[in-house]
Amino acid sequence: MTRIINALSEIWDKYDALLVDLWGCVHNGVTAYPEAVEALRGYRARGGTVCLLTNSPKPRKGVAEQIEAFGVPRDAWDTIATSGDSARAAMFRGVVGQKLFFMGEWERDEGFFEPIHVVENPVSIELVPLEEAEGIVCCGPFDPYADPEVNRPTFLYAKQKGMKLLCANPDIVVDRGERREWCAGALARLYTEMGGESLYFGKPHPPIYDLARRRLAEIGRLVPDSRILAIGDGIHTDVAGAMGEDIDSLFITGGLARAETKTDSQPDPDALSDYLEKEKLDPTYAIGQLRG
Repeated sequence: MTRIINALSEIWDKYDALLVDLWGCVHNGVTAYPEAVEALRGYRARGGTVCLLTNSPKPRKGVAEQIEAFGVPRDAWDTIATSGDSARAAMFRGVVGQKLFFMGEWERDEGFFEPIHVVENPVSIELVPLEEAEGIVCCGPFDPYADPEVNRPTFLYAKQKGMKLLCANPDIVVDRGERREWCAGALARLYTEMGGESLYFGKPHPPIYDLARRRLAEIGRLVPDSRILAIGDGIHTDVAGAMGEDIDSLFITGGLARAETKTDSQPDPDALSDYLEKEKLDPTYAIGQLRG
């Protein structure tokens, strides 16, 4: 039974580390949520460790720069694990080939192809037209507001050629301010539905949680799973991923599921119960917005 809490401080003594989603939890794609920032600062002041766990296709350096611009200060977090870093490592191991067709926004996603030093003997990556490609790297749609169905002709050709699609961001949608955008996960889902093979490395899939544990270890924090709390607004990413790892979770209902859970400052208990029953998922805790 999911417990609705009023503040992170009610439960933070139970946990030595937080795996914290960013978009919809700490910022809205435009600016930081002040209460969320103060909650993370307060948790760290008590000796807790914050690992930002994001399905962004960016390397962690790019995410750090992005959230600083949004107003998330450096003293609100300790380390970062991104879907992009997990997927990049796989790409440089050659999981989808060497000649690749890129889908995304180049100015935003160029960093995905920067050299990575955790892979021994990385393959040489060449970006080529679809007709010359061995596989696809998808950091997102070319147009985040276009229906994913516009990619069906591309995916039909790729499927017939037996190409694998590396999904750098398993999120289906995000809300940038008040506007909803499609993400790479929506394209990968369509490709899979069409009979293609999509490879995932972000939440809710295990590789990004392995990366998060390595990031914690890098800073000297060897935390047992029983002392980790995952926080986020994605029921099929943050909550499902935490459940798959046997990690407790705090569901932020005022993000993607705001309407379904009738969240104002807090979720409506009956609406939340109905939503969780429909989704067949059971977060440990729920709160309207992250606050201390």
